[in-house]
Amino acid sequence: MNTMIRSITKSLTGGVQAFKTFPAAIGCALAFAIVTVIRIQLDWPQQEPYNFLFNCLHWSFALGAIFSLMTITGAQSRYNKPKAFLTANIMGVVAAGITFVLLYMFGSTDPNFVESRFAMISALSIARVSMVMLVSYLTFVVLAGVQAENNHMSEAKEKNLKVKYDFAKSFFMSHKAFFIALIYGAVMMVGSSGVAGAVQALIYNDMSSKVYMYIATVVGFLVFTIYIGYFPDFRMGSLDEHREVAQKQPRFVEILFGYIMVPIVLALTIVLFIWAGRTIMGGTGASFIRLSSIAASYTIGGIWLHIMVTHHESGVAKFYRRVYPLAALVILGFEAWALINQLGKSGLKITEYTFIIIWIIAATGAVLLLLMKNKAHPVIVAITCGLAIISVLPIIGYYSLPVSAQVNRLETLLVSEEMLVDDKLVAAAAEPELAVREAITDSVDFLANADSAKLPVWFNRDFRDSLTFKKAFGFDQVFPKEDIYGPPSEYMGTSLYLKSQAIDIGEYRWAFNPQEQYDKGQNFITVDGDKGTYKIYWNTTSKDGIPVLEIQMNDKVIIKKDMNDFIDVISKKFPPGKTGSQQASLEDLSLNLESKEIKVLLVFSNVDINIDPRNDVINYGINMDSLYMVEKI
Repeated sequence: MNTMIRSITKSLTGGVQAFKTFPAAIGCALAFAIVTVIRIQLDWPQQEPYNFLFNCLHWSFALGAIFSLMTITGAQSRYNKPKAFLTANIMGVVAAGITFVLLYMFGSTDPNFVESRFAMISALSIARVSMVMLVSYLTFVVLAGVQAENNHMSEAKEKNLKVKYDFAKSFFMSHKAFFIALIYGAVMMVGSSGVAGAVQALIYNDMSSKVYMYIATVVGFLVFTIYIGYFPDFRMGSLDEHREVAQKQPRFVEILFGYIMVPIVLALTIVLFIWAGRTIMGGTGASFIRLSSIAASYTIGGIWLHIMVTHHESGVAKFYRRVYPLAALVILGFEAWALINQLGKSGLKITEYTFIIIWIIAATGAVLLLLMKNKAHPVIVAITCGLAIISVLPIIGYYSLPVSAQVNRLETLLVSEEMLVDDKLVAAAAEPELAVREAITDSVDFLANADSAKLPVWFNRDFRDSLTFKKAFGFDQVFPKEDIYGPPSEYMGTSLYLKSQAIDIGEYRWAFNPQEQYDKGQNFITVDGDKGTYKIYWNTTSKDGIPVLEIQMNDKVIIKKDMNDFIDVISKKFPPGKTGSQQASLEDLSLNLESKEIKVLLVFSNVDINIDPRNDVINYGINMDSLYMVEKI
């Protein structure tokens, strides 16, 4: 019992000590939590216009926290001077500030690409910030593995201090700190939520559900402080006794890694060898997306486990350390063959690009483990960091190189079918073969949905629309049959449909549905009235995805109205959540408009607002049931 109490006290004390040891990292984490609280306080209609600002702040503070962790550890482990410590903290704050400025000024999505009413952070910007965070964290783990051999040495002898590196112990220590902090966080979350639930049930029934979100935010901040507070003293010339405890693997962990996970990975190795044999006999037999997922899990997971059992002395662990690099190289050879086949089939895209990055890391890692054993760990980390940075660079990054490859692939296909002449697209005179139509559709769909991509002058992003595609290329879209594999996104939103009821339209003269005409390829409806000829446009392909109604009388615009205000009203009355479709009244799903010449009533059959929190994507859908119009006297 005393041991348990001491352990808990040590962890909580370490959380408090983290404020002194990593002030910039804690400051950024606190700022992150404050922004989160503000977002919780604001309902979605209030928050949506500031969504971009909040996301920029969140990503900036997250990077600042991890970057500060790296710089402070580097300053403490290499210099241990007050000036170096201050500089490291300032660097962390400056990194957060620079990241915010860059994101806010240059990190938004292309307004011609993303269908959103407000600015959003581009996927490329998020990827770049994520890669900097990854590199910062891996560098922190390397620096945390630096250990002085003596802790009582005068300042004059500090330059001669012997230093040793043990990445494997540092790597495990980072995992151990994470799971200890996670356990404490889970206990705090369950306990505090239980108290809040009791208050809501027994004392204050009208308590807002936001209280639980506030609790989760505070707990998350405390978990971060406990996490970094668990680490030992990294100062040069100091030897913290806690380091040995933090780096030591408990017996149950040794059993977990050595006698459970190692046999599982060895069993997976046998499965992959069987797959390799089948590949030789008759092809891959699995979709590339599924194969790449399995390969990534095996190769990266295998290297991770190899590092974790570096100091294990059991026979199973020693066997695994000898066998895994050789087995990985054999399997990587067959995976390379599958990659070449995939490149010949569909060209280089993001999935293939990612697979190549992972393949290089795994192949070089396996070779280095064979040659250098545990001394290869820092080199593998350096290669991983280098490839992470390369993957988000211009020209050779994941968002640029696949686009160039697909443009070349598409242009080759179009030129061979005489559909691209002097950089001008010409519709096919005769329908190409199915394989060609699938390849063209596949490339066009990829390029039309490629964010931050530089596309040819003849290419139009509206090609993703089926009608525009058919008009430009002369045939319908034909997508290749793919085995889609991956976890579904968790969506939230609002879905309303008009309940069946009578509509009093006595004062209106005309009734029609412009959306049906648009779906048939007609851009407008013509109506001959007493005062002139009216043209009614219902544009559902606006940049932000919000339809726009435009009515002209004798070619003069008399009404032009987007549905933004209508969406705001719907969002306020029916906040986005995880509920299914629900009925709405005519009052909710109708809109009255008028000018000096006419009165208009719009009645919508359904309205959908879909939010993907994981990818920070918002889509809108407004389907019109009828438009009623009358001329004013």
